[in-house]
Amino acid sequence: MILILSDNTDPQSADYLQLMESLERLPNIKTRAHRIQGTERSVTEVYLLGDTKPLAIDDMKSLPCVEHVIRVSEEFRVLGRHKDDTRPTHFDYQGLRFGQDTLHIFAGICAVDTREHVDRMLRALKDNGQQCTRMGAYKPRTSPYAFQGHGKSCLPFVFELAGKHGIRVIAMEVTHESHVEEIRQALRETGNPTGVMLQIGTRNTQNFELLKIVGRQKEFPVLIKRGFGITLDESLNAAEYLASEGNHRVVFGLRGMKTNLGDPHRNFVDFAQVPVVRRLTRMPVCIDPSHSVGSRMAGPDGILDVMHVTAQGVLAGANMVLVDFHPNPSKALVDGPQALRLDELPQFIEDVAIARDAYLKRLELASRQVRAMIPG
Repeated sequence: MILILSDNTDPQSADYLQLMESLERLPNIKTRAHRIQGTERSVTEVYLLGDTKPLAIDDMKSLPCVEHVIRVSEEFRVLGRHKDDTRPTHFDYQGLRFGQDTLHIFAGICAVDTREHVDRMLRALKDNGQQCTRMGAYKPRTSPYAFQGHGKSCLPFVFELAGKHGIRVIAMEVTHESHVEEIRQALRETGNPTGVMLQIGTRNTQNFELLKIVGRQKEFPVLIKRGFGITLDESLNAAEYLASEGNHRVVFGLRGMKTNLGDPHRNFVDFAQVPVVRRLTRMPVCIDPSHSVGSRMAGPDGILDVMHVTAQGVLAGANMVLVDFHPNPSKALVDGPQALRLDELPQFIEDVAIARDAYLKRLELASRQVRAMIPG
């Protein structure tokens, strides 16, 4: 059960203290409170953990400060959709809204190599009206001998160049708790010219200690990718680890499943589950076509497979696209064969816009159908 308190409830107020005292007296119930700070208001959610079935919703509503009560299912308690759940399906960060009704493209370099390449990439994004990117400083690899990323040494110039080119948010993978502090320090030392969305990669989806640590910080939103060898439910519960520790600004990423059933693509494309995740949870959904397809193969129509699967995800309602580009793919230190070229960026953006427009038209068609079925 979740208790939504009145806006801007003071945790030191007499009413709040009386509420917590009342909840502490409930048998076999533990409480966990999380304060969510928005741009204009703060909201406190109190989670009741244990056997809440005997608790009457009207009784809970009568407690001090309580404005709304949600009885939740067993799974996806914090991030899930529940009956009579009016909590938002979006969050704001760096002046941008990320939600189930928005779409952002995060095109960029999978693994940062040189300052020149980063500058060229970000300039191209600016020239094409983009405000988000992906940049990899820390790269977990299957082979211990493969390039692992430049780490914290590249952060200052990546952040400086992002500020120079008006990039508001960088999606950046972290694999250790120290990486969070390194990012925070580099941002501070460069004057906070941009923002960072921490990324939990597919290899760390069930690294529960890392999830807890990243979830406890609320400065940065988090993109968590589906584990490539586990079920969707297991991956969604991994996202719950982040939210249960206090960070509710979570985006869920689909990046393909490891199976030969997807051959000749690198992974089996799972973007048909975009609407499933949106139905089960309140999280925005990201798709990663680059790591799903893993190549620059094209169909007989001349359209690259990576563009086809991107359109499939966007047509299904995806809210974020994480895609690899590189100024010189043949020189890329990681995943060069799948990276798109900068001269292909305008086509990619326009192709996504076409798919998004088609999705919005589908929404309108469905809405008309629903209205037509209403009597009178």
